[in-house]
Amino acid sequence: MSEVTVTLPDGSELSVPEGSSVEDVAYEIGPGLGADTVAGVVNGELVDKVDPVADGDRVVIVTDQSDEYLQVLRHSAAHVFAQALQRLFPEAKLTIGPPTDDGFYYDVTEVDLDESDLDEIESEMESILDADYAIERVERSREAALDLYADNEYKRDILNTEAADEDTVSFYVQDDWQDLCQGPHVDSTGEIGAVKLLNISASYWRGDEENDTLTRVYGTAFGSESALEEFLDMREEAKERDHRKLGQEMDLFSIDETTGPGLPLYHPAGKTVLRELSEFAGRLNREAGYEEVETPHLFRTELWKKSGHYDNYVDDMFLLDVNDEEYGLKPMNCPGHATIFDQSNWSYRDFPVRYFENGKVYRKEQRGELSGLSRVWSFTIDDGHLFVRPDQIRAEIEQVIELIFEVVETLGLDVEVALATRPEKSVGSDEIWEQAESQLRDVLDSGGYEYDIEDGDGAFYGPKIDFGFEDALGRVWDGPTVQLDFNMPERFDLSYTGEDNEEHRPVMIHRALYGSYERFFMVLIEHFDGNFPTWLAPEQVRILPISDDQLGYAHRVKNELGDHRIEVDDRDWTIGRKIRAGHDDRVPYMLVVGGNEAEAGTVSVRDRFENEANDVDPEAFRDHLDEEIAERTIEPDFLAE
Repeated sequence: MSEVTVTLPDGSELSVPEGSSVEDVAYEIGPGLGADTVAGVVNGELVDKVDPVADGDRVVIVTDQSDEYLQVLRHSAAHVFAQALQRLFPEAKLTIGPPTDDGFYYDVTEVDLDESDLDEIESEMESILDADYAIERVERSREAALDLYADNEYKRDILNTEAADEDTVSFYVQDDWQDLCQGPHVDSTGEIGAVKLLNISASYWRGDEENDTLTRVYGTAFGSESALEEFLDMREEAKERDHRKLGQEMDLFSIDETTGPGLPLYHPAGKTVLRELSEFAGRLNREAGYEEVETPHLFRTELWKKSGHYDNYVDDMFLLDVNDEEYGLKPMNCPGHATIFDQSNWSYRDFPVRYFENGKVYRKEQRGELSGLSRVWSFTIDDGHLFVRPDQIRAEIEQVIELIFEVVETLGLDVEVALATRPEKSVGSDEIWEQAESQLRDVLDSGGYEYDIEDGDGAFYGPKIDFGFEDALGRVWDGPTVQLDFNMPERFDLSYTGEDNEEHRPVMIHRALYGSYERFFMVLIEHFDGNFPTWLAPEQVRILPISDDQLGYAHRVKNELGDHRIEVDDRDWTIGRKIRAGHDDRVPYMLVVGGNEAEAGTVSVRDRFENEANDVDPEAFRDHLDEEIAERTIEPDFLAE
């Protein structure tokens, strides 16, 4: 019998008989692992344990101890929801029900559901868990599946698109209920320890606003009740930290339907935070040898065709007709930077060439996917593009990573690192992609970074290293990136004169230290719960006179404290109410001045943690404030000394 060879996570190779499944591979490694196998990850794709492996596959075995296990369990919980729904509402028509990072959802139609129905459905789900039905995979012919779904146009659409070339398709059966699905799933409904339905919203078939409107039911699932309770507690805290809620309370930004969806308006307080972030990034860029450039908001689509964006991004672009010529709002800044580079003649001695720009870009996301600042139509990337010689690639990428970690450490964030490889929709040869991926992997390995592989998540023009910000609640958000691109210089015919007086092709590196200002702002609002570090805070100090008699002294103190963001609260309120307002507004420091302070020339200092000190010399406080802001300290620490 012929054999195939697969690669295991530690890099070792294992030969197994041709036709072996993921589970067979696990048993070859060891009987205990075989018995514990739930699913597998083959070449980055989560698959059923009965799926076959092929020669050269990279195989990871998934057990209930694996990171992927929760995804499998939640996928099964989506089926439990659908079964419970159809028990209670037989007329309900199912579409798709995938797992998500927080749980699962299922899109359904032909049933009128609202929040009041969730408890009853959830109760029925729990009875299905208690019954501990075996979940079995069954292969059926595609034609039999089409007959089975004669009255379900959504399942037929799936069969006629994703499964159009398949002779057979898989179903998963539990008790007397079944669903068309690729899996994988846990072995039985009883393995799902706890479920909770969360909310209902509207959605569109295939996420397209031109298609049918569906009802989306969100839920979550865990292996135990305690894990579910922990999740629900964190979810409640997340609601309190929601940047949309805090953005309104703190008057940071708004998104008004009258101006258009996904188009944030930044109020003075929010713009103050963004300006400080911009100045911080600008200083890092300039010190690292970047030169600032600026490009317009739109270009002729000829440029986007040249760069490859038109073929790969046209569905997400805003296109305009101007005097019978087609223009597009820019979805990225890189073609403009490549064009600037192309305007000059370059020698090998001139490299590296580094440009940066806070560039506004536009992407036409589906309206149903827009959410606060996390997903918008208009956003600003703290973009940078480097044009380098091949021998400079490693040093420049290492410098970019150093800059990213300076941002991370300054703001007290943690990051997760991932290498994103070639996507299905991409440009360039296999050789170029393999070279680029290998170079990024070498940088990560030599730097000792722990990182995941995200197969197929690279940019269409090159692989990338992605950094995900982890916030105070343990959630991970897309953030900085560094991308290696051999393709765009080729498409733009960029060149420089080498030491041999011959023309050579530069390499392009794309990078962002924040990702986008919008999403980074969102992360910071929720991470700090609105309690920004003093250097970022829209209002850094608030002076609270006890009565109008101290207003003059309060303004003198403000002048003595220098050029910082300081306000005097001259409202006709009690001092207690003013202090409560200062805490609610998340002001890092409040200076209370009454008759005694005015007479002694001092202030009483309170921070937002309710620490306080009396008889403080304003000059001493000013010196500390200057230092705290200059050093970008994360927490107000005057009263910690």
